[in-house]
Parts: sequence; C-alpha cells; structure tokens
Amino acid sequence: MSENLLPGMGTENLVTAGIDEAGRGCLAGPVVAGAVILPEEYYLPGLTDSKKLDEAARDRLAVEIKEQAVCWALGVSRAHVVDEINILQATFRAMGRSVLHLKVKPQMLLVDGNKTIPASYLNGVSGVRQDAVVKGDLKIPAISAASILAKTFRDKLMVQLAKRYPDYGFEIHKGYGTKVHLDALKEVGPCAVHRLTFKGVLPEKKKTKQERMCLPGI
Repeated sequence: MSENLLPGMGTENLVTAGIDEAGRGCLAGPVVAGAVILPEEYYLPGLTDSKKLDEAARDRLAVEIKEQAVCWALGVSRAHVVDEINILQATFRAMGRSVLHLKVKPQMLLVDGNKTIPASYLNGVSGVRQDAVVKGDLKIPAISAASILAKTFRDKLMVQLAKRYPDYGFEIHKGYGTKVHLDALKEVGPCAVHRLTFKGVLPEKKKTKQERMCLPGI
C-alpha cells in the first residue's frame, strides 16, 4: 500500500488532490489537466510519472485509478484559449476547472511544478491550501495519477482529431513539434486546432529591409 503524501508536509489529515497537466508544449490541441484524490489505501502497481510509462501501462493504470480514486476530474483549455491568454494561464485555467469538477472538495492541492493555481481560476473557493511540488509526478502518487489521466485523455482526443485533420499525423506525435508535424505545417499550413502563437506553426515573417537596418550591429 502507498501513501499519497510526502512525509513532513503536514497534510496527512487533509483531503488532498494531486494536480498535473498534459500537452503544455504541443503545437496543436488542448492543454488538459487532471485532478485526483486517492484514498488512504490503494493498489496501483507501477504508478509513476506518465512520461515514464508506455501507452499500454498508462491505459491500464488509468482504468485502475478511476476505479480506486475517491474522485477524479479533468479540465481542458483549447488551442484558441492558449492563443488568447497564453499557455501558462491556459494551464492554470484547465487546472482550476479540474479542481472545481471534483465531486469531493479538497482541502489541499499538490500541484506539479513550481507554481500554484491563482485563486481567480478556482472561482474564489475558500479554505483550500496549495503547495507546488517540483517533479511532483515522480514524488506524489496523486500527482502521478493526475498526470496519467490527463495524458491518456489527451492522447485519445488527438487520435480522434487526426481523423478530422489527417494531414498532420496527430495520432503519432499527439501534436508535439516533431519533424513530420513541422513539415506538414510548412506544406499545408495550420488547422483549427493549432496554437497559432507557438513558434513553428505559422511561417516566420521575413524582415523588411528597413527592419533589418534597425537591428543592432547592422
């Protein structure tokens, strides 16, 4: 059996949710956040950061997490939201939504990374403590579980989007900036689910002669 809290964090008696995201660095598709509250005792062999697992292991664990979790939820920020408010704020928005969708209100949030969720994305929910945990998806089982649910949901969504937009190979790279993806963007341009503010999605604007003359050292 495992504990979902790190020793010494002083959160042992609090209802604690682990929070993580998937797809933050992609050129296409949404950023997806997961929130998971695990019970005091559970059996999830192999539970770790989703990036350390192959697809079959993630899919197996996703089913087991949903079966054993006290509750779980997902939050999504689509590509146009990423473009409108930037990827960091879109990630916070997805995380906030995942927390607000939990059927059991958490007293403590353990958020993967070095930043906590701004209160504005939690709709003013009071009485919730937060800690940011660097590499939390490797250290905190509830965060690992959240990373797996976010990753498996997003991957399946990208496979579905590949059927609608078959030119890009979303089913293979899930929207990340691989050579295949970048080559497709150069050939056919972006589609409706691309993040237009991300480098490599739109052709780089060529500088005019006047702009070049204003560059330092010219």
